[in-house]
Amino acid sequence: MSVGNSVEIKAPARPEFEGVLTPEAVEFVAALVRKYRGRHAELMAYREERQAVIDAGGLPGFLPETETVRKGNWKIAGIPTGLQDRRVELTGPVNRKMVINALNAPVKCFMADFEDSQSPTWGGLIEGQINLRDAVRRQISFRNPNGKEYTLNEQTATLLVRPRGWHLPEKHLLIDGEPAIGAIMDFGLFFFHNAKEQLARGAGPYFYLPKLQSHLEARLWNDIFNDAQDALGIPRKSIKVTVLIETLWVAFEMDEILYELRDHITGLNCGRWDYIFSYIKTLKNHADRIVPDRQSVGMDRHFMDSYSKLLCVTCHKRGASAMGGMSAFIPVKNDDAWNKQVFDKVKIDKEREVNNGHDGTWIAHPGLAEEANEIFDRLMPTANQINNPRDWKIVAADLLKHPEGKITEAGLRNNVSVGIQYLEAWIGGNGCVPIFNLMEDAATAEISRTQVWQWIKHDAKLSGGRAVTASLVRGIIDEELVEIRRSVGDERYLSGHYAEAAGIMARMSTAPVCADFLTLPAYACLD
Repeated sequence: MSVGNSVEIKAPARPEFEGVLTPEAVEFVAALVRKYRGRHAELMAYREERQAVIDAGGLPGFLPETETVRKGNWKIAGIPTGLQDRRVELTGPVNRKMVINALNAPVKCFMADFEDSQSPTWGGLIEGQINLRDAVRRQISFRNPNGKEYTLNEQTATLLVRPRGWHLPEKHLLIDGEPAIGAIMDFGLFFFHNAKEQLARGAGPYFYLPKLQSHLEARLWNDIFNDAQDALGIPRKSIKVTVLIETLWVAFEMDEILYELRDHITGLNCGRWDYIFSYIKTLKNHADRIVPDRQSVGMDRHFMDSYSKLLCVTCHKRGASAMGGMSAFIPVKNDDAWNKQVFDKVKIDKEREVNNGHDGTWIAHPGLAEEANEIFDRLMPTANQINNPRDWKIVAADLLKHPEGKITEAGLRNNVSVGIQYLEAWIGGNGCVPIFNLMEDAATAEISRTQVWQWIKHDAKLSGGRAVTASLVRGIIDEELVEIRRSVGDERYLSGHYAEAAGIMARMSTAPVCADFLTLPAYACLD
């Protein structure tokens, strides 16, 4: 379907999509893509160039060419009132019921996610844009098949939106015959339809930016923001963003990212799960950096604690918010013993974040809101800790310190099972999945498959002495498929995408080269 000058949508038309995919909105997105696709391609190539140095034995570090920025006496433009207190934020995908429940939850902010917790099916993405448009105007409602109605409360959380990462294309939107850049499409459609409405209601267009790998990528976003605001006649600095520090690269470029986005940024966030994934992927060729069982790598490890502390110090020096990371635990109905474990772990985790200096934290389930709020209310009685900075001294070696620990068969099997089950759901259109009482998204699935690849690559030994080989992994994949089928039943198994998911897991974890992202080859499976 042609919707403009050399712009085509390669997906079935649905009447309800017309209000979002207007010719004006699509042309707005197309203009941004056309102007910036060249720079985007250069930055994706720059990622590969930098990685090649690490693959050859180098290590990432602080950039000598930007030392003046790190040493400079400057601050960000400021934080709007609605983002001053962010003590607890809830995240989740953009389906209609989730949007209503999340905005009604007892949290300060809701991050509506087009990225790791949203499978990027065309229908899911455009429905998400409709849902957020309706939510901004307080016109959103939902009725369950059983007749239960969901509407917005009088008081709701502040809305933030996370577009896809720079690496993901949008194959259904062709601009001059080429797929659009997914991040620009997600940002552009939301901004075009909602920015003026949000400003009129006393809020603003607030975003999270994921998976940056250099401050130059932040500069690209800043230029896009300026053009987008100018095109709609919206004052510059109206857009406010938080950047997720979830790659090893930008852990060394936090000052630079704040500087590049200083007119638009409000803070940084510890995207802990993607950060672990990035540590594994970036240092994948280093035999002395093999990461042990995923379950044993928490925020108490030196390299993770150091990353948290550096983020707090850097943000507060520049007048920005330092947001903590996601607790993936979820409570379970009618299981008091499990829930006690969950709340105990969340308590330890969130108290560590407050004490490190964080101004807020993330949760994946509304059932954790009360616990997280209690901790921040008790230990952080003010809106934030920006004016109560810590004096942590963090150097490059702290960020690179290797986490020691065991590699176990149970850990290997968990990685395989989580990878298969998550991929199966993702291919089916669901990007946020409870597995083994944890809320899994693309980041945790990425940890699972890159760990397996790294263990095979370096002939890692399980705690019992058995080597992790491609043959062993393929055998475990077959065995875990049998267990999954037993668990979900024949009907669910046969109607699902388990064999397809297992094939992707097997190919990617045993391939000669570790692919950058699981979601890129899996994207080909989506309608």
